Amino acid sequence: MSTFQAPKGTYDLTPPRSATFLAVREAIAAPLRDSGYGYIETPGFENVELFARGVGESTDIVTKEMYTLTTKGGDQLALRPEGTASVLRAALEANLHKAGNLPVKLWYSGSYYRYERPQAGRYRHFSQVGAEAIGTEDPVLDAELIILADQAYRSLGLRQFRILLNSLGDKECRPVYREALQTFLRDLDLDEETRRRIEINPLRVLDDKRADVQKQLTDAPKLRDYLCDACKAYHEEVRALLTAAGVVFEDDEKLVRGLDYYTRTTFEFVHDGLGSQSAVGGGGRYDGLSEMIGGPELPSVGWALGVDRTVLALEAEGIELDLPYTTSVYAVPLGEEARRVLFGVVTGLRRAGIAADFAFGGRGLKGAMKSANRSGARYALVAGERDLAEGVVQLKDMESGEQSAVPVTEVAAELAKRLG
Repeated sequence: MSTFQAPKGTYDLTPPRSATFLAVREAIAAPLRDSGYGYIETPGFENVELFARGVGESTDIVTKEMYTLTTKGGDQLALRPEGTASVLRAALEANLHKAGNLPVKLWYSGSYYRYERPQAGRYRHFSQVGAEAIGTEDPVLDAELIILADQAYRSLGLRQFRILLNSLGDKECRPVYREALQTFLRDLDLDEETRRRIEINPLRVLDDKRADVQKQLTDAPKLRDYLCDACKAYHEEVRALLTAAGVVFEDDEKLVRGLDYYTRTTFEFVHDGLGSQSAVGGGGRYDGLSEMIGGPELPSVGWALGVDRTVLALEAEGIELDLPYTTSVYAVPLGEEARRVLFGVVTGLRRAGIAADFAFGGRGLKGAMKSANRSGARYALVAGERDLAEGVVQLKDMESGEQSAVPVTEVAAELAKRLG
């Protein structure tokens, strides 16, 4: 047992499972790269005020879950609990919106931190891949992002997920609904903390998971009844575009998500095989966030998909990804001269773009061949003194067991031909 362990609620990614996480990240990123999204990376911590303003001071994320720290210089920082506010801050700081090509389309991948009660699918450190389209109000953009997430999940083989869709209205119609909802909620039997939330952000009460609260919300006023004509038309266009693209979704009028910055389109990807932590990703439009954090008016939309939960969803569906082995060739030297020669061969193979590994530590043939098997290599290169005296190495096909002598000078060309 080691002296130190990973902090509570976190996890280490180690081979071979880490390969699945890498494959999931790649599968989510691939359709984004093919659709004009450029990669962005931001610091793991930001000014506390960025999240207080952007995510919302009434949210659980800011009030209960954010890791905050004071630097030696007295600055108040927070480990990033989500990606959107950071990405928008970075885009504004770099003046990407002034380059004349809107929307600014960005994707990112990284670790995020929330002080959660640890359980399967809910960690204090978690990994996401996200996408943001900044600076354009267009239902086609909302539909594009939902379609790309759907495409990413389907490329992984996932089928048992659902897309929930809603509209939260805008600054014209939401205040009217907010007032009607507050009036309704004030008459309910709710605890003190929830009552405070009614006054700050009543929509968050709709998202309360407690059964006794949900029971009282049955007759709550419906946001769809308060949407202005512009928001209704916008939402219908998003729905029509998704339907035309063959993307199946469910209307969910209670879907508000856990962040204050959403407007109009909001959506969530849920997987029914994950129990209580069923949300594997989600997002929406956030037309006012730029102004909240001191920027100009920049209507935007985006999402984040949880890598951890996507892996759990794959496991729930019994899907094993077809992951390529990281090693194609494994070199087994027998004797000091062979170590020197074969290491030179391995170095040359790597430079030629062939994934090759080496039996380090001077092990015997039996132990080294076991390692070659474990590596998943398709071919093994074996050489002893007699082979080198003849200027050859033995090339063994690890699948068929066939072995042939190949001149040392022709190994790279022969392997390149066999490996295609």
